Formats: sequence, C-alpha cells, structure tokens
Amino acid sequence: MESIGTAKMLGDGTIVMNLRAQGPGGVVGDAQVRYPKTHPNYAEVLAHLGGMNPGEEKSVPPWPE
Repeated sequence: MESIGTAKMLGDGTIVMNLRAQGPGGVVGDAQVRYPKTHPNYAEVLAHLGGMNPGEEKSVPPWPE
C-alpha cells in the first residue's frame, strides 16, 4: 500500500501528520496537520492509522475516495 506521509504521536497524544500530495505536471504539495485529543476527527484519524502510542511513528495510508 502506498503512503501519503508519516504520522507521529506526541507525548500528550496529539497526532502530527506530515503529508505530501503529487499531481499532474509535477505539482507537489506538502502539509503538516495536528490532531490534538480534543479535535472532533481525532478518533477517526487514530482508527485510520491503526492506533498509535506516544512516541510511535508510522506511514499514513491514503484515505478511501
């Protein structure tokens, strides 16, 4: 499975994702997204990543379209 970036869980449970998108003609976009435990989509993101523990880092699979 291809990866769209990396995710790391900080000590306070915040998930930090560094993502990259590539498009036609060589277009590239990078973004960093932070999900603190209070974010409304936190549980969904954590489930998409297959669960994480503080200090853990893993690849981010693409979301289904």
